[in-house]
Amino acid sequence: MKIPSPEECYRIMIGMSMPDHIVAHSFQVCRVAVLLTKSRAAVNGSLHLGLVEASALLHDITKSRSFQTGEDHASTGEAYLAELGYPAVAEIIGQHVLLNAYFASEAVSEAEIVNYADKRVVHDRIVPLDERIAYLLERYGTEEQWRRRILINAEKSREMESRIFFGLPFTPPEVGRRIARDDRLQVFSSIRELAAGSGGRSAD
Repeated sequence: MKIPSPEECYRIMIGMSMPDHIVAHSFQVCRVAVLLTKSRAAVNGSLHLGLVEASALLHDITKSRSFQTGEDHASTGEAYLAELGYPAVAEIIGQHVLLNAYFASEAVSEAEIVNYADKRVVHDRIVPLDERIAYLLERYGTEEQWRRRILINAEKSREMESRIFFGLPFTPPEVGRRIARDDRLQVFSSIRELAAGSGGRSAD
């Protein structure tokens, strides 16, 4: 299975000129996803941490572009990562808004972890699931068909939350307090500065 390292993910994000606010959101989703992956793996079953980490970092890779094009960023993000040669990551990115199948197996999957983690983060804040649902309804629920879709997905997300946290030594409200501090932003910023400097030299 070919999976990009965190540093490779950062370069992909930089190559797509990902705005700072989407970078911050992606890092926070990644932190939540990594916490849940490690915690679930310790309880029962094995989850691929590297696959979850890369998929969480890159889940919104075409999001900023979608503001202008109106494209489905989950589908185009999936296509983009597939083109780069990361089919396993692509498949999860394609499901970060809606899963292809809910509760398809007894064990929690990497796609479920990333999908749920994204629904716990508004911008760069870790929030309760219901707050994220309210945000989606306010922003995207003006048309009845989208409102209905969000509400159906919300019920599935609540079921998924119970499934993911079953047997864990902490509850959903405790996620924010358990997130470890990391140096992701500093590493990302350093790589971006190097890339900008290299681009400047080549332009001369």
